[in-house]
Amino acid sequence: MIRKIEWNGFSALKMETAVYEAMLIPEVGANLVQLYNKVQKVDILRTPKTDEIEHFKNNPQVYGLPLLLPPNRIEDGTFSYKGETYHFPITIPAQNNHHHGYIKKQPFTVTRCEETPEGIFVETVFFSNLFNDGVYFCFPHNFECHMAFKLSDQGLEHTVTFVNLDDREMPLGMGYHTPIRVPFLEGGDPDDYRLRMSVGKKWILTERLLPTEELVPLEEDEDVWRLRTEEGMKPTGKSIEVHMTAEPIEVDGKPYHGAVMIDTKSGLRVFYEVDDKIRHWTFWNNRGEVAWACPEPMSWAINAPNLKLPKEVTGFTTIPPKGSWATTCKLYVK
Repeated sequence: MIRKIEWNGFSALKMETAVYEAMLIPEVGANLVQLYNKVQKVDILRTPKTDEIEHFKNNPQVYGLPLLLPPNRIEDGTFSYKGETYHFPITIPAQNNHHHGYIKKQPFTVTRCEETPEGIFVETVFFSNLFNDGVYFCFPHNFECHMAFKLSDQGLEHTVTFVNLDDREMPLGMGYHTPIRVPFLEGGDPDDYRLRMSVGKKWILTERLLPTEELVPLEEDEDVWRLRTEEGMKPTGKSIEVHMTAEPIEVDGKPYHGAVMIDTKSGLRVFYEVDDKIRHWTFWNNRGEVAWACPEPMSWAINAPNLKLPKEVTGFTTIPPKGSWATTCKLYVK
């Protein structure tokens, strides 16, 4: 079932299968702000409460499944590539950095709503150009951003596709800033929760939270090393902000790319699966004092365009003229 509803002043799309229900807000970055497994009673994402709506409008990156372009920080709000200099507003004055881009707040147009035996399909698109200048003013490229959502009894499959409409290369760095609820079961105890992530090495960061270009083994940070172990890392209760490279781990005897949050008491797990376009992760838990934590998949490293390291290391990517680039993630409960 799919229907259009009014929700706290927004036009929203409500999607529902026998197992899952979800809600999408197209006018705020096509943010999927709710994903709920009705059978296991697992509430996966942080959904804005009624008294948080104004905060959601101004800070959509801490709710739902928000798209970032570019992800995380750009040093001094600027970088250059092939003769083009990009200027982003300083959004963290204390660090003199730009943070998380603007596409997260832009209105998307719904281009498809369909129910099939395989599931519910919704597609949305954002057009960036001189006239529709919500992103163009600091990232002057003509492009389309397509966000496709498939909801089935197996969970959510989400694909973002960028189409370069220009006759020149378009730099591309994207990510998600996804707050997963801790606990995701009503009445659950945060102390029972553990997180695993497919990470390899840790970036050393400056006081401005920018990479120094030095990578170290995770073993040097006892808490973070647990992300790669069967035990997992406790995601809340202690302030953690760390940036890491992506590297597969083994889950259920198979190579796995993504994050897994487990309620150790019930054994239920939330899987946040990504593909190989994701080259880096940030983990952030807002000082560890909130009921959610963010495993953040990113296609390039923090401040990648300004790093003097090979693209193979930073993940710096460009889309050729008239070309496209896409990545898919999945969210589900087991």
